[in-house]
Amino acid sequence: MKSELERYPLTGRFLLGRLRQAMSDREKDVLENSIVDVREYDDGHRLLTRGEVCERSTMLIDGFIVRAIHENDRRYIVGMQVPGDFVDLHAFALKRLDHDLVTIGPARVGTVMHERLIELMATEPHLSRVLWFSTLLDAALHRQWLLKLEQLKANRRVAHLLAEIWHRLDMVGLSRMDGFRSPLTQTDLADMSGTTAVHMNRAIGELRRLGVADFRRGTLTFADRAKLEEHGDFDPTYLYGPGALYIGNLLDPQD
Repeated sequence: MKSELERYPLTGRFLLGRLRQAMSDREKDVLENSIVDVREYDDGHRLLTRGEVCERSTMLIDGFIVRAIHENDRRYIVGMQVPGDFVDLHAFALKRLDHDLVTIGPARVGTVMHERLIELMATEPHLSRVLWFSTLLDAALHRQWLLKLEQLKANRRVAHLLAEIWHRLDMVGLSRMDGFRSPLTQTDLADMSGTTAVHMNRAIGELRRLGVADFRRGTLTFADRAKLEEHGDFDPTYLYGPGALYIGNLLDPQD
């Protein structure tokens, strides 16, 4: 992975652990060279506001970004992005998003102008399909969040969420064997899990009491990953890494 990031410092984590193997070196170069206007932002910076016209899409290089909807004086986090994610590629088609994009902690991002994406669609059909895959992957994550929100109680919902974040960070080489570090707060987890900060505090306390996992100051630690995943009814298949839904070479360019 180190050599991949050395060669592609802006996009080297894009689809790592999922479909990156389907991209040729030339396509990786094309994507890397399409990134412009790299910037760093502090915590809480709103990259895009609901309803704003989008002329570019965002590649998250470092840090975390959430999708947030505000209703009735409350924030609901409906998605989270980790390094390597093309945060708002679907804005290329929609032009206006129905949610805000906000940094959680410091973040470094690059952008691809939509004019450039139009060129890629005309000249790079296979790369365009790979980009489409990344957008549909976001949809798979949304479906799983909805499913677990309906199925599980609060402490099991947060266990599922923490297990997912660990797997996603592990795919891009940013996890630890026993967890991960992040700028996430219990309030952020509550807004992701459809509960309140008070209930989230209790839910995490229950995970700690059961010996499933601990979450303090943005750091997840667990002694047994399988126990965390079992408690959260977590099956990583929907992340499209190795497993039943793994793409393998199915999207390799055809001769």
